[in-house]
Amino acid sequence: MWSQIFMCSMPFLKRPQTTEPLVRLWDRKAQKCGPHHTVYSVNGDQYTGEWMDNKKHGKGTQVWKKTGMIYDGAWRCGKREGYGTLSKTDPQTKEYVRVYVGSWRHDKKDGAGTCLYSPSAFYEGQWKEDQRSGWGQMQYENGELYEGEWLKDKHHGQGLLLLANGNRFVGTWSDGQKNGHGKFFHLDRGQLYEGFWVDGVAKCGTMSDFGREAAVRPTVYPIPKICLQDSQAVLIEARAYFTEDKEKSTETTIPSHTVARQYVP
Repeated sequence: MWSQIFMCSMPFLKRPQTTEPLVRLWDRKAQKCGPHHTVYSVNGDQYTGEWMDNKKHGKGTQVWKKTGMIYDGAWRCGKREGYGTLSKTDPQTKEYVRVYVGSWRHDKKDGAGTCLYSPSAFYEGQWKEDQRSGWGQMQYENGELYEGEWLKDKHHGQGLLLLANGNRFVGTWSDGQKNGHGKFFHLDRGQLYEGFWVDGVAKCGTMSDFGREAAVRPTVYPIPKICLQDSQAVLIEARAYFTEDKEKSTETTIPSHTVARQYVP
């Protein structure tokens, strides 16, 4: 009787598990490394290509179902890195059309690349973190062409703007506007303006005839010559005024005596 009670009170010892739990087995089998066939996500996205440590790494193609975008190129640790092509589905033809071809870094456009905005608008040049930065050329839908320096998607530095009518501006840009010294060629009427700009507005400079004989709509009369004691002094003083005025963000109207006193009576 006592022996039976003693045996019933002994603790029950579990045998050590010899087989691997299914959860761990499935997780180990799900680890992707090397080339794989198409892998589908729950949201409908799909990837075909190389893997390393369960991340997209190497050459591969990613398709996003919601946006209809497709990327074909290099990957590194799950992000687009290196050379690759981004395309989208054309709503009419249902075919893929290129959007961007070039270099990527940390899943963003970075380095040299070409972006196609429309059949008549494109940018070719340098990129930095998904923005046009560095030297590049932009063709706009309205026929204008800009070639020069960029910073954070805006004209910034030295650049040339060629208008659709043939007129052009060559000079300094800042924050997407003409700022500083520049030349505006009015080739349609045969004139050249050279001067100083502030936030896209010409503040002081000289206007002279330039190619009137070949102009499409030349002016009726040539620009008369005006004699000044020191023409450069006028421009230097006016430029200094507007430069200081821009820094102080005050009214930008040049005093009448600043220029009038320079004219020869």
